[in-house]
Amino acid sequence: METRDPKVLNAITQTNTVNDPNIIYSNHTDHSFSKAEREALYQTIFSRRDVRGQFTSKPIPEDVLSRILTAAHYAPSVGFMQPWNFILIQKDETKQRVHNLFKKAHDEAADMFEGEKRKTYKTLKLEGIMESPLNICITCDKDRTGPVVIGRTHIKSMDLYSTVCAVQNLWLAARAEGVGVGWVSILDQKKLKQALKLPKRVTPVAYLCIGYVSEFFDKPELQSAGWLPRLPMAHVVNFEEYDKGADDSFAINLLEAMNQDQKAIEDGYYRK
Repeated sequence: METRDPKVLNAITQTNTVNDPNIIYSNHTDHSFSKAEREALYQTIFSRRDVRGQFTSKPIPEDVLSRILTAAHYAPSVGFMQPWNFILIQKDETKQRVHNLFKKAHDEAADMFEGEKRKTYKTLKLEGIMESPLNICITCDKDRTGPVVIGRTHIKSMDLYSTVCAVQNLWLAARAEGVGVGWVSILDQKKLKQALKLPKRVTPVAYLCIGYVSEFFDKPELQSAGWLPRLPMAHVVNFEEYDKGADDSFAINLLEAMNQDQKAIEDGYYRK
């Protein structure tokens, strides 16, 4: 990791070390991690990418895959129901069945866009099903712990949200291991259930392509391709009510800090 100016990210990382800022030292008083530990966490978050076309054929060792899957299993879940399953797919014939579903859905999706958007869409690489050495389908079993679940009594989709937390844990753990992940969402869900023989109660949440990569792009591909820009933090942070701003000192200082942090990230603060 290159040397960085500790003043750049005043909101993201504050020094929590004693004397030597390079010493890994956890402040047990406030339960925060050391600066080095926080830097590693934030680098993982900000350098994570949705990988489509950079997979290599190098297999993932069992110990690495174990750590990645275990991190996913330790995600938070509503009522501690742990509704996920991880279906590991390596055989070409299984991958091909799913890839056929993707091709059909991809053609259908292209017709939903118009003009230049359609042309751009057709040039995008949106999956790596056959190229990646491993595919994983993460599912949600809505009946895992019975019909009544703590925390799901009024928001029935909380089990799905919990499963997405497992997806994110897996994604970040994989990035920390130098393993790329691509989420294929252009699939007919009902046909995917049939292809993988999922029970009626089980919902496929994420179909992931996983493997080592030749590179991680500096920025998300859709951002670099000009499909959409990264939204400024000030556009997504509201105060007290939806879409409501504020001009008190707390809001002003927070927005200034977020603007600085976002600029640093977009300028490549966490690129290796």
